[in-house]
Amino acid sequence: MSDPLRPRASLRTAVVWEVLKDALDRRVKAVGQAPAEGAGEGTPGVLDVLDTGGGSGNFAVPVARLGHRVTVVDPSPNALFALERRAAEAGVADRVRGIQGDAHGLFDVAERGGYDVVLCHGVLEYVDDPAEGLRNAVAALRPAGTLSVLAAGLGGAVLARALAGHFTEARQALADPAGRWGAGDPVPRRFTSEQLTALVEAAGLEVGAVHGVRVFADLVPGVLVDTEPDALEALLQLEAAAAELPAFHAIATQLHVLAERD
Repeated sequence: MSDPLRPRASLRTAVVWEVLKDALDRRVKAVGQAPAEGAGEGTPGVLDVLDTGGGSGNFAVPVARLGHRVTVVDPSPNALFALERRAAEAGVADRVRGIQGDAHGLFDVAERGGYDVVLCHGVLEYVDDPAEGLRNAVAALRPAGTLSVLAAGLGGAVLARALAGHFTEARQALADPAGRWGAGDPVPRRFTSEQLTALVEAAGLEVGAVHGVRVFADLVPGVLVDTEPDALEALLQLEAAAAELPAFHAIATQLHVLAERD
């Protein structure tokens, strides 16, 4: 399957997508199955995936294209409408289900312990209690299930404000317990790598990998990527190479944690 996240948008999602795709493949093998394109209910090779805060399907639709069943829980009706349209255009409407809801009331709309893989992307920044939101995500997993967490990184925000010349805001973000640079900051909360992994471990999971996401992509002028030959591919390769190195986690715009339930 061609990568559905290329070309330009892949700067924001490629690292997470590659890690997630590998995790899905491992999970299929772990339960003694083989991936099956176009599979239906009860067909070997199909995982049940829950995407909390999945919005318009940036990950849900590509996951469904691999043959898996995906349930998306999101509080926005507009996002769910866009998800429905996107899934139909991709030919996976029968494998994607959108439900209005949120992380705190997750089991009002989703099954407890009913999913092989749970995605918690762009959720923990916005919920009132990140620990509770994460516990709910973990409780939705089946035994030995896999959790994918993506959240805003503190260091990336500090660096971005400083490079834009907003030094006071950069210092404010660095000192603020929630990592916010001011009243106009649209992100309610940011995390360090240590904070995010601690949350995941406290929820009872074993952290398998941590990746820095968008280490360079948000700092490189778009015109350079769009006009220089092969610049996009070279930047994608650089992002992939830096993602696993702890030294770069501290300046990443986002942090990705992959963990498993014992």
